[in-house]
Formats: sequence, structure tokens, C-alpha cells
Amino acid sequence: MVFKRRNPRSIAAWAQQLVYPTGGFLRAIKYMVHRMRRLPDEPHRVARGVFAGTFVNFPPIFGIQFISAAALAWAMRGNIIAALLCTFLSNPITTPVIAVVSMETGYWLLGIKAPLEVMGIVEAFGNAGVELWRNAKAVFTSEPTEWASLIVFFKTIYLPYLVGSIIPGLICSTVLYYLTTPLVLAYQKIRAKRTQDRIEKRRRLKAAVIEARQKAELPQDDAAPLP
Repeated sequence: MVFKRRNPRSIAAWAQQLVYPTGGFLRAIKYMVHRMRRLPDEPHRVARGVFAGTFVNFPPIFGIQFISAAALAWAMRGNIIAALLCTFLSNPITTPVIAVVSMETGYWLLGIKAPLEVMGIVEAFGNAGVELWRNAKAVFTSEPTEWASLIVFFKTIYLPYLVGSIIPGLICSTVLYYLTTPLVLAYQKIRAKRTQDRIEKRRRLKAAVIEARQKAELPQDDAAPLP
């Protein structure tokens, strides 16, 4: 199997890898590229999977990126494993950059003139989360539900984030799509040539062994008679 580990990770190890992978993010990206090059599939299918997996990193669909990447790759007839690998492009370092770029773009597209402040975004997320939790508990109690913070969060944060993520998501996904196709194709050609060279080397070695055995089994000439 492509991803089978000799020593399976624990749940805590998996969680740690999601926050900060062993060896840093640069090593993790190199490992991801290495894995994608070795995928046993057509280059255009791997590239479609890369497109799908990269694109889902941009919209605010936290928690369902794996499912979304697999579904989009399936719809595009791309490689699902490549799509799942590319979801790891979204990490604690890249996510804030993606969020700021997407919201700036969303504010511009929707004509929102309010300034984009980091603390305001954090506060909006916090208030929306608290209100959502209170409303969830209100289903089982007599307390009234409140939606003011959620409405503000949707209008000022989520909607601009969602709308603004489309353009940068398409740009990055398209760039990686066109970079992936020749990369995978070149790697597959090199790998096929190495495989063919190994087969040819084994064939020559086998032929040499057979030839040596045949020479060893040939009858020897009778010894010359003594005078």
C-alpha cells in the first residue's frame, strides 16, 4: 500500500502532526510532493486531484475538508489520494494568510468598506461560537435562542470569507494543476526507464549465468595419447 506505516501512529501523534509535523512544514511539503509523484495513476488524474485538494483549503469549510476534497476529486475524475494529500497545505502557518487574502477579496467583491481587523475577526468567531453553543443547549431547555452574533458573524466574516476564497482558490489550484502534470509525467518516465534498466540488467545477468552453466556442462576432449 502507498501509505502503510510500519509503526502506526497514536491519536496524540496524529494530532501533533496536524499542528506541527515532524521536521517542519518544509519537510512535510517535500514528503507530500514525493508521495504524489509516486502515485500509480495517469498524470492528468493526479493533477485533477491536486486541483481539488488545493481548492478546498480556501473556503471556510473547517472540519470537512477531507470529505470535500474526496467528493470534488471524484466529481472531476481525479485522484482522490492526491486530493487528500493536498488538504495538508492548510496548516497553522498558511491558514491565517489564506483567511486574510480571502476576506480582503470578499470585502472588495461585496463592496464592504469596513476595515479588516484581526482582533475583530477573533472576537466575531468567539461570539458566534458562544452563541451557537447556547442555542444548542436551548433546544433542551426553556432558554430563548439568540442569533444576533451569528448574523453579524455571517455577514461580516463568513460570507466575505466564502465569496472571497473562490478567486485565490482557483488561481492557486490552477497553478498547481499545470505544475503537477509535467512533474508527474517526468517522474513516471524516469521511473519506467529505471525499471526497464533493472529488468535488462537482470536479463543479461541471467543470460550470462545460463551461458556459464552451458560451458561447464560441455564434454571435455579426450586426453591426447602418450607416445
